[in-house]
Amino acid sequence: MKREPVSPASVNIILPLALILGLVLLLSLNAEPSHTEAISSSPLESWLKLIVGYLAAGTEIAAAVVIGSAVIQGIFAYIRQLFSRSRQSFNATESIRLKLGRVLVLGLEFTVASDILRTAVAPTRQDILNLGAIVLLRTLLNYFLEAEIKQAEQSRLQQSEFDDK
Repeated sequence: MKREPVSPASVNIILPLALILGLVLLLSLNAEPSHTEAISSSPLESWLKLIVGYLAAGTEIAAAVVIGSAVIQGIFAYIRQLFSRSRQSFNATESIRLKLGRVLVLGLEFTVASDILRTAVAPTRQDILNLGAIVLLRTLLNYFLEAEIKQAEQSRLQQSEFDDK
């Protein structure tokens, strides 16, 4: 029995829908009332939580620095493009947008890493459900950003091939 390959168009529809359904499912599980139980933790676990908390905060700071610096660079590049005498404003604006999109994807990866770090030490069921919902949501954002970047790069490449002819 020979399997037919899945078309990219159907993957572009099925994957986001599956992620959205997973997010809805996790959020519905998350809606249950939480029962916080007092669990005694060892001193080692307390230290580990403290260290991992600092690592997670450092990761969030790294994400903010990466995204913030890209936004500032994008603003300066856009202002430079506004005052340039060049008439390639659409290509320059698209280039700035693509660079910012790539950095946003990287920033999202940092924030996902931070959430994973926060949940790494002695997670409760509620912590795992929250992490799953957050990771799914950020994965959805990441997926759509990457799809838009890829589409814009392909159209840019086709445009440059068209201009060369």
